[in-house]
Amino acid sequence: MGGPIFSLTMKLCPVSPAILVLFAVGASALFAGEPAPVVPDTAPDPSRWSFHLQNTDIAQGVTGFHSPYMGTNTLTPDQARETVSFTLFLGARLWDGAGLFWDPEFFQGQGLNQTYGVAGFPNGEAQKGGSIPGTFYTARIYLQQTFGFGGETEPVLDAKNQLAGSQDVSRLTIRLGKMSASDFVDDNTYSHDPRGQLWNWSVWESSAWDVPAEVKGYTQGLLLEWNEKNWTLRTGSYLMPTEPNGARLDPHFWRSFGDVAEMEWRYSLDDHPGKVRLLGFVNQANSADYAQATAHPGANGLPDVADDMALRTKYGAALGFEQEITKALGSFLRLSANDGHTQSAAFTDIDRSVALGASMKGTAWGRDDDTVALAAAVNGLSQSNRAFLAAGGLGILVGDGRLNYRPEHALEASYSAKLFQAGGWSTYLSLDYQLVANPGYNADRGPANIFGARLHTEF
Repeated sequence: MGGPIFSLTMKLCPVSPAILVLFAVGASALFAGEPAPVVPDTAPDPSRWSFHLQNTDIAQGVTGFHSPYMGTNTLTPDQARETVSFTLFLGARLWDGAGLFWDPEFFQGQGLNQTYGVAGFPNGEAQKGGSIPGTFYTARIYLQQTFGFGGETEPVLDAKNQLAGSQDVSRLTIRLGKMSASDFVDDNTYSHDPRGQLWNWSVWESSAWDVPAEVKGYTQGLLLEWNEKNWTLRTGSYLMPTEPNGARLDPHFWRSFGDVAEMEWRYSLDDHPGKVRLLGFVNQANSADYAQATAHPGANGLPDVADDMALRTKYGAALGFEQEITKALGSFLRLSANDGHTQSAAFTDIDRSVALGASMKGTAWGRDDDTVALAAAVNGLSQSNRAFLAAGGLGILVGDGRLNYRPEHALEASYSAKLFQAGGWSTYLSLDYQLVANPGYNADRGPANIFGARLHTEF
């Protein structure tokens, strides 16, 4: 953490004031009838330390498919890749309500085609900054301070980046430091963690949100979270990369930033909890305009984003739903869209996305800790983004040199089985299948059959 991070406390997210007024005033009225129940206060004794770890190994391959020509970012048939990650989750209580969390991490490997060729990429663990051999780095290091407002309390269990104890239901939590912008925003009970749940980028994230991050998926910033019994408001401001898909973050937070605000409502239908989340984002970063880059090609005749780079604003929204249907079965829906004019700077090449899925525990066949999940996603591009790629432009992940445009479709099915549990250790084996039609939005390519296996151990 450096000076720019602490200076972010002086900056207010531009999307925050309107959402604060709009949502905070209306939240209780909208869902006050049936708030989600608060867990009784059976809190464990407060802990001073927290220690957890995880290891995830993914092997994934794609079979042969129709591929009549190749571009710089084209998915290649008949290949396999592996990714490996290892993370420590270390936490320490500094004083009442305050904790410091540090996650050192090791990552090795690359996704299919070095993580290019599919906008809704099939391996959520694959980093755009992957490497062989692997590298060590700090994934997260942030300070968390919670201010309780009194009244009802709820237990806090020992978990990754979480200290055991209790907290007021009505509270304000501030997090400052290095983290993933999606750690606490755009969450989902059934699909948000590709280390233990579904894998596809379009399924575990609202993928039209250009999530602020460098190529490894992390950033630095400030997140405020105001929690009440049946709603939570989050607003955050994060650093953006110095260039699209860049490895360095721009410390000039006053001119380059990724701001996000999210309202979450919780409710209950026949004792089955559900959540609705509405997210809005505004990013300002060094990026190109698709139409201008296409209209002014470089010496090679291709869209020249380098000459068109300038500080530009990208904005968008996402709507998310999750609903428990039975104690073993839950469903989710993600809808997201952005302006479609400005080049994506951090996440992937998706301007419109719809994802729908369900997750079921193996209670019916006597395997309570197993999970079977199924999801489908459809991703699309704006007209100016299509023209940019058709003219030979390159996006963050896609770019075939030419384009016979069709929306990108993905179907994913996964089964996760618990193999071992003892003394705080758990190991899971997951098998995954994905069918991707029109990879890279190109009807001349695919469909691609992608198979994978994941071994995940946690403590």
